[in-house]
Amino acid sequence: MNKLLKALPCLFTPSGIIYILNRTFVRKYLPDKMVLKGLFKKRMGKNLNLENPLSFSEKLQWLKLYDHNPEYTRIVDKVTFKDYITEKIGAQYIVPNIGVWEKFEDIDFDKMPEKFVLKCNHDSGGVVICKDKSKFDIESAKKKINKSLKTNYYWSGREWPYKGVKPCILAEEYLDLPEGMVEYKMFSFNGEAKIIDVCMGVAHTPTRTNTFFDREWNKLPIHTHLPNEKGDVKPPEELSEMLEIADKLSKGIPQVRVDFYIYKGQIYLGEMTFFHDSGMTKITPEEWDYKMGEYIDLDIVK
Repeated sequence: MNKLLKALPCLFTPSGIIYILNRTFVRKYLPDKMVLKGLFKKRMGKNLNLENPLSFSEKLQWLKLYDHNPEYTRIVDKVTFKDYITEKIGAQYIVPNIGVWEKFEDIDFDKMPEKFVLKCNHDSGGVVICKDKSKFDIESAKKKINKSLKTNYYWSGREWPYKGVKPCILAEEYLDLPEGMVEYKMFSFNGEAKIIDVCMGVAHTPTRTNTFFDREWNKLPIHTHLPNEKGDVKPPEELSEMLEIADKLSKGIPQVRVDFYIYKGQIYLGEMTFFHDSGMTKITPEEWDYKMGEYIDLDIVK
């Protein structure tokens, strides 16, 4: 105990704060503002200015703390999100659900189709794909899903909308999407999609690229943690429709990323994300971090 008391002052040094932030069970007891300042310093290499945020990265942290619109929780919940999209623009833009359950044991796999997708409604990564039910490893799926059900995505980066999502499991219809499918992620600001992040290649592999365009499809000199595509990237035929949808869905929201993909000529909504990479990915050149920050009007919240 005496050793612990002597060590307490060290916990409030920069290295001590990082030590705490690396231990989630301790981090839960710290105020959001303290955690965000520590994480920002650790990941971005600079201090977080919450009193006068100017950059895109800083303003996203400010929005985590102060923009608590209850509608956001409905949007990040993968179940209620589909109801939201159906109400706003129509059911044709979502992948239909097969069922929703609170516990894995409640799923009757005898009644499931031969192909389906299982996922948790409240996190990122809690996904299991079944392409052939006769070969489906139920125990392995149960282990992965149950682990996800026990997590609260809010704690990792203090993304407020996830805090109140009640965890559950949903099954979706399986779409035979091509590996390396192109995704269009539109950074939208109060009713206007200004930047389009075109993601190509297989996710989480060296083939993955991110190339940025404005809404007129002029290439922008923005880089994040992934390289730009080397060749030409042509705009999709459905670009104008996707822009119209992103503009409509982002009206009244300071900043949200609206994600699309196209399957057999049909536009689908992937998700709406309020905090791209939790607002802690370095944007280069740095001037674009501040230019994107100018697009966010915090007075909408104030």
